[in-house]
Amino acid sequence: MKFTEEHEWLRVEGDEVVVGITAHAAEQLGDVVFIELPDEGQTVSKDDEIVVIESVKAASDILAPLDGEITEVNEALVEEPGKVNDDPEGDAWFFKMKIEDMSALDDMMDEAAYKDYIG
Repeated sequence: MKFTEEHEWLRVEGDEVVVGITAHAAEQLGDVVFIELPDEGQTVSKDDEIVVIESVKAASDILAPLDGEITEVNEALVEEPGKVNDDPEGDAWFFKMKIEDMSALDDMMDEAAYKDYIG
């Protein structure tokens, strides 16, 4: 897995990248009560605001970690947003995307670097 400074994780599955938020981010948000996901087939650019998360503490936007196309969204989170608190780095992924340049992942943090980043 790779990690961003915006507390997203990315996992490569075949020719797609699965994206979600880290356990640290979920903990900081508190109980998640609403999620708005991007549209499948949507083309996104790095740093586009593409997911809205609302919790009892705050509302946050999740940014696209890379340029690409959204290929699938996790509709289960719309029905049960609290899954993000239960399994943020597993079943509570937000979306899958195809990216043009897989080498862009090389510049992201690995787990050890991310743990150092969050202290």
